[in-house]
Amino acid sequence: MEAPRTVSTVAQVPLVSDHLLKPICSLSFNQKRPKSPLTRYPKSILTKFTAISPSVSAKPISPPEVETETFEHDEQFDWFSHWYALMPVCDLDKRAPHGMKVLGLDVVVWWDRNQNEWKVFDDRCPHRLAPLSEGRIDQWGRLQCVYHGWCFSGAGNCKLIPQAPLDGPPVHSLPKACVAGYPSTVQNGIVWFWPNTDPEYKDILTKKKPPYIPELDDPSFSFQMFNRDIPYGYEVLIENLMDPSHVDREGGTPIDVNIQKLDKNGFTTIEQPNRKWNFVAPCLLQGTLTIKESLDNTQGKLAQKPPRKDIFIFFCAPVSPGNCRLVSVFPRNFRLWKDPFVSRWMHHIMQNLVIDSDFYLLRVQEEKLTEAGPLNWQKVCFVPTKADTNVVAFRKWLKKYAGGQINWGPKFNGSISPTPLREQLMDRYWSHVVNCSSCNGAYRGFNALKISLQVLSVALVAIMAASKPVMLSTTVRNTLAVVAVLCFVGSKWLSHFIYKNFHFHDYNHAFK
Repeated sequence: MEAPRTVSTVAQVPLVSDHLLKPICSLSFNQKRPKSPLTRYPKSILTKFTAISPSVSAKPISPPEVETETFEHDEQFDWFSHWYALMPVCDLDKRAPHGMKVLGLDVVVWWDRNQNEWKVFDDRCPHRLAPLSEGRIDQWGRLQCVYHGWCFSGAGNCKLIPQAPLDGPPVHSLPKACVAGYPSTVQNGIVWFWPNTDPEYKDILTKKKPPYIPELDDPSFSFQMFNRDIPYGYEVLIENLMDPSHVDREGGTPIDVNIQKLDKNGFTTIEQPNRKWNFVAPCLLQGTLTIKESLDNTQGKLAQKPPRKDIFIFFCAPVSPGNCRLVSVFPRNFRLWKDPFVSRWMHHIMQNLVIDSDFYLLRVQEEKLTEAGPLNWQKVCFVPTKADTNVVAFRKWLKKYAGGQINWGPKFNGSISPTPLREQLMDRYWSHVVNCSSCNGAYRGFNALKISLQVLSVALVAIMAASKPVMLSTTVRNTLAVVAVLCFVGSKWLSHFIYKNFHFHDYNHAFK
């Protein structure tokens, strides 16, 4: 039975030091510019990357090497001692709690209007472990469990137990009646949380902050945020985002790539002369393409224009074995004139199309890698070219500092479920639309328009059927018939458009 209704300041820290050590490896390979919405430059400007194509002659290169290294205990990577991105603020509704999962931890994100900040709690009521994410925000701004009506403040304290007698002992004030809260903050328009409820981490924000992206707070940059639940593992997602070899391969030109400092905190890749990638463990992958502008002779004075930057930012959070969450944003400081004419949901349709293209094969690939074992990646995968250097570097980092796999704690053993049907695996509605304010609004709007067209079509037919011939001229009757047909055809087209862009869009590489 449903319970009755009861009537951060974030300091900015630079992302990664630009100091580069001696390169670990250097490589050259080819590629044609990928056919995706991420490519925005003509061939003369954009540095392209992929494996060496058979159509381009190149000197033989040695494969990347994975060194066998030992490390001290203090070098081990602690997955539960880092900040994780949960969701863009623009996609969170302040009127309701939101349930999420990271590192196997079920959390609820909700807006505490009394303290004017987002809170992240353990997603279970201390009463009988019902999920608080299925609850509501009451009229006093408290998080209410919908099962039995217990209410909690932003500090996690229980403020009301409806079943407790008013003249009895204050059982709501007992420590066992409280909800565990996680340290949380908002930075760059994203809600972050620290996956440890131990009181010693209460002020962790003053000691360690999430990775900061200054361009996301720079008004000269334009961008749209995107989020999606991904039905394959965190490791596969990271590899896929940093791997240049899986896009179109013909007609490229060789480029040099240097893998720079690799330590417990991640690594840096330099693609000469103007592209840089940073992997900041555990969840941030950032690529920056910088194009220097020519000197501007204005009023007889030479001035250097600020460089054009196109940045690819991916926040990747492990959810559970075989599942992760992606928050991505692509800020740029040029060609801003067209942005007001392209809605956010239009951007997301293109991004979903790119992501869907590899969904099924990556899930099957992960299933095969899991069968082989996380420590046997180098044995079962044949990586003979240096085009795989980025992926090899990530696997090297994962093996050296994290034992080759994510530490899920006692909740999971690392095994994944069998690959589901394509329609379930690539479903966009539950993995993106319900969690995106823009796409959800467009989805409701298109459905309303579809129903309106259907109603209008039926109404026009009914008018023609009920009207006597003398009441409507032939011209009017023919016009009504044409409009009715157009409304019916339009509703059928909209139905197909909605299903294809907001539910399921299959991708067959054999016919692309």
